[in-house]
Amino acid sequence: MNVSDLRREYERGGLTEEGLAASPVEQFAAWFGDALAAEPRDANAMTLATVDAEGRPSARIVLLKGFDERGFVFFTNYESRKGRELAENPRGALVFYWSILDRQVRIEGEVERTSREESEAYFASRPLGARLGAQVSRQSAVLSDRGELERAVAEAEERFADGAVPLPDYWGGYRLKPRRIEFWQGRKNRLHDRLRYEQTSAGGWRIERLSP
Repeated sequence: MNVSDLRREYERGGLTEEGLAASPVEQFAAWFGDALAAEPRDANAMTLATVDAEGRPSARIVLLKGFDERGFVFFTNYESRKGRELAENPRGALVFYWSILDRQVRIEGEVERTSREESEAYFASRPLGARLGAQVSRQSAVLSDRGELERAVAEAEERFADGAVPLPDYWGGYRLKPRRIEFWQGRKNRLHDRLRYEQTSAGGWRIERLSP
């Protein structure tokens, strides 16, 4: 299938050095607020890329559940493929793409687990069905069929009939600590604005403009 005719133009505006916040997290917060207003359903959807010990990359969509100057947080099964890869190589990259705004944000850095307390607090806030799912899912493992999963859920519903579903030892949060964050704003004729924050050895941020 030839998709070369699927063209579009980017004409929503620009991004200047003068308009940037001093902190990339502050800049991200501003853009994230715009994304929430424009497309609230998927504003926190992000691609997470990881690499295993052999250098083989993989990527998937996960949901951002919090961010501050310490980093960007998501939750998952520690025994999943991404969990195993982060154990082998604790570095990752995130990509947000908000098509309605012609904006993209790329984030790279080291990844560490959140504290048990943070994971427990988030897990307790999830709907009952999601907590039961986390109890029974062996994420990324091969299933014989759909029925195997549904039977496990039914058994968990009986086991935790009182609704008190504990946080599994193999489930919790990760925090990606940013070392490099790039803000991309689509522009006409593919002359996009790309401004990158890179952390310096002193802990500050250097801002550079990149060629589109």
